Amino acid sequence: METEQERQATGAQGMATRSDGEFQERLVLASGSPRRADILRAAGWLFDICAPDIDESRRPREDAVAYVERLALAKANAGAELNPSRVVVGADTIVLIEGEILGKPRDEDDARRMLLLLSGRCHEVITGIALVRPGRHDQGPGDERVAHELTSVQFAPMTEAEVEWYLTSGEAMDKAGAYAIQGKAARFIEEIQGDYLNIVGLPVRLLYKLLSEPPAIAGGPSFD
Repeated sequence: METEQERQATGAQGMATRSDGEFQERLVLASGSPRRADILRAAGWLFDICAPDIDESRRPREDAVAYVERLALAKANAGAELNPSRVVVGADTIVLIEGEILGKPRDEDDARRMLLLLSGRCHEVITGIALVRPGRHDQGPGDERVAHELTSVQFAPMTEAEVEWYLTSGEAMDKAGAYAIQGKAARFIEEIQGDYLNIVGLPVRLLYKLLSEPPAIAGGPSFD
């Protein structure tokens, strides 16, 4: 979970009152990604962090969309088990190029391979988003929502020297596809089609739509 200092920075625990008097639910972000936390803060949502450890192995013949949506939901459900009365958001991001899924590189050699694979080519960034709302008292399980966002990214050709330079920056090792578009890799991006924040790791518009949908369960918590 976040430190007390981080909680104070994002607001008081539990329900918070906006300047217009409307109540806003405090979320739980089931992710340890500092980039996703930064995006949520910038978007004005109140939240706490819970980073559950789940098995991220891909299942046989599982396609990219099914994979990211399953992992996002697994993270959200794991977070909900630790926070049963809270609204939990899970997310997972991958890079897809010609049918190959690129997650976080295992080591520097794997990061180098990914960057050379992306160089001069177009790829897709897919983020799965899952929202788990709690049930109410004895009315059974809560409401689950899962969706995904896809953005196309055109990489400029990279020389071997540029690849080696980028590897020394340290940005590659904990990013899907071995690059951070919001960092030094921005100089190699020629074109984007779709949601930029999706590439960073959290498509805000999609999350807002999921939060705005009424719960599917009778008597469930309202987000109006």
